[in-house]
Amino acid sequence: MAHKARGASTRAVHAGESRQKMFHAITNPIVQTSTYVFRNTQELIEYTTGRIDREEYGRYGNPTQHVAEQKLVELEGGESAALFSSGMCALTTVLLAMLSAGSHVIIMDECYRRSRQFCLQVLPKYGIDVSFVETGNYEHLDDAITDRTRLIISESPTNPYLNVLDLERLVRIARAHRVKVLIDGTFATPYNQQPLSYGIDLVIHSATKYLGGHNDLMAGVVIGSRTLISAIKEFRDIMGGIIDPHGAYLLIRGLKTFGVRMEQHNRNGLAVARYLEQHPRIKRVYYPGLESHPHYQIARQQMRGFGGVVSFEVDGDLEQTSRFIDHLTIPYIGPSLGGVESLIEQPAIMSFYEMTREERLAIGIKDELVRFSIGIEDANDVIEDLDQALRKM
Repeated sequence: MAHKARGASTRAVHAGESRQKMFHAITNPIVQTSTYVFRNTQELIEYTTGRIDREEYGRYGNPTQHVAEQKLVELEGGESAALFSSGMCALTTVLLAMLSAGSHVIIMDECYRRSRQFCLQVLPKYGIDVSFVETGNYEHLDDAITDRTRLIISESPTNPYLNVLDLERLVRIARAHRVKVLIDGTFATPYNQQPLSYGIDLVIHSATKYLGGHNDLMAGVVIGSRTLISAIKEFRDIMGGIIDPHGAYLLIRGLKTFGVRMEQHNRNGLAVARYLEQHPRIKRVYYPGLESHPHYQIARQQMRGFGGVVSFEVDGDLEQTSRFIDHLTIPYIGPSLGGVESLIEQPAIMSFYEMTREERLAIGIKDELVRFSIGIEDANDVIEDLDQALRKM
């Protein structure tokens, strides 16, 4: 008799772990070593010929990392995973592993600025062509695919406007052209959305965010089929972007509370979004859990919850928006998201300050835009804090 699929919280706690661990510990030990020695020459030969599976050198992996990878595989519903030292390391390694000179990649235009920079500034140096397509414009996407296109990349939900792609439609377009699709699911997490179940080829996460959950580690992961991940791991071995054992341990520790944290993030995000939407000093709120969001229906179909990030526009200019942020007492001003502490930023100043106002507006970054990553504090306290700061603006 087949066992019923276990819930997300049960998998987050137990997946990838042996019941009996070294030294009878309940937690997985940190294997803090760079080199793994062999008992004798015969064992070395058995390893190099593939007859035994074990560690050799820290740049190729470590036991703590393997536990974290398997835990993420089971949460995302994939076959294999590759952990990296950061989310950007994961993305750049995947692109370099999958693309070659003369190939073409398509990326949706609403994306993390460093992803945009890598595609615009680095990939062309290696003879790789890049096209940006308006996020959610499926007709334009279909037209942009050529016989050299190898990969389509998008976030879902996107940063910072939380647009949600129709994954089934995206897959249909890609399959018709025999093109692979990579989704950055950082904002959704495996708790709220599982793109692989829709036929997406690869899912990538900045594990620094919700997966780690405590603003104390850097990590990235890509999850997909064994075939694709095996090729990516080979490239990772060359590039050297492996996560260290202590970082992997912190990720495992963070994942233990993943389910309960995401439930609180989801509740808080929706409560704050609803509050902001009715406030007279707020012009517009971007949150896929609101009926006013353009992708509300598709988000309801694809997502279990909508996360803790809420973006909104204050009814004011650059300076007034900054004053509002400075009056807040609960969230910290910072560039990340997904941790237990609330973080807030004004993208025009935080991430895009070096651009001119015209350059920012051209990619949709308004002076009055705010991105709020709501932590696991009590929602009523967060709302009261927002209320007093908006009154002082």
